[in-house]
Amino acid sequence: MPAYVIADIDVADPEKYKGYTALSPAAAAKHGGKFLARGGEVAVLEGGWTPGRLVVLEFPDLAVARTFYASAEYAEARAKRAGATRRFNMVVVQGV
Repeated sequence: MPAYVIADIDVADPEKYKGYTALSPAAAAKHGGKFLARGGEVAVLEGGWTPGRLVVLEFPDLAVARTFYASAEYAEARAKRAGATRRFNMVVVQGV
């Protein structure tokens, strides 16, 4: 069953963040990841959550999503992101 990686990001340095956005798609694709949302318009429907840049990726399953996160390719992307965000929260949830 699919798994979804969801990230809520507050970008502090857009120029520096470009290094991350240049590398992360290839890292995700190598592990079967597909972007479903990548920084589009967000509307809060209920509650007090005010996400910044919201990203949703779909992976074939939970194990593959975890492998993506632990991969050398994604580690390189994360290194490029260092210092570019005020907040970067990421979760993975198993789909149905």
